[in-house]
Amino acid sequence: MPAARNICFMASPAADAQEALAALTARYGQFAPQNADVIVALGGDGFMLQTLHGSMGVDAPVYGMNRGTVGFLMNEYAEDGLIGRLEAAEEAVTHPLKMTAWTADGSSVEALAINEVSLLREGAQAAKLRISVDGRVRMDELVCDGCLVATPAGSTAYNYSAHGPILPIGSDVLAVTAMAAFRPRRWRGALLPSRAVVRFDVLQHEKRPVRADTDSRSVSGVVRVDIYSETAISHRLLFDPGHGLEERLLREQFT
Repeated sequence: MPAARNICFMASPAADAQEALAALTARYGQFAPQNADVIVALGGDGFMLQTLHGSMGVDAPVYGMNRGTVGFLMNEYAEDGLIGRLEAAEEAVTHPLKMTAWTADGSSVEALAINEVSLLREGAQAAKLRISVDGRVRMDELVCDGCLVATPAGSTAYNYSAHGPILPIGSDVLAVTAMAAFRPRRWRGALLPSRAVVRFDVLQHEKRPVRADTDSRSVSGVVRVDIYSETAISHRLLFDPGHGLEERLLREQFT
């Protein structure tokens, strides 16, 4: 990115992040998000997601430095040379998922997810889900512990742990991945164009309750969930040269 003189530092409540916040603001100053050239997030991946959601209306990219536990979306922490690192950083652009979830009483909840939207069984019995894509039923019944739709940026998170594919960051693709699929037992999931609208209908929802989770919202007792890529919203992430999100996704597949 070009000039990076005005920096807004944001930090998680963790002690390491707060210590870093004090040191960096003393050295580089502190600007409000709306007046900043760049936002520097200090924490782990969870705090990075929180920062991206919180800065959605601000026209400034976000550069993370790892002061947490998981740091896939973060750069290494260092106090020295920060201005140069920011100005040399590579940018990756991602779009969040938009979820609309309906409950049995007819109410609905909307939320955004940078990584994935997941449906998970809430009771002792497996969930039964019907999956439609762009208005056409593609699977009449999936019996499982849950199912998720992941973005390329989120494909190495919950999706990968559930044995879903890693998606290149520039790909216009979404991953649909089941958790502990019982029937069809060997269903490997699906890859869909990013423009697709995915609909889940919860079958026998009173007997087999399901909740829907995004990065920051959890909705219990859902009966229907619609998910699509919200291309009107863009998140700009910055990474040190040679350590960008595309490189990290490639490296993850060969380790």
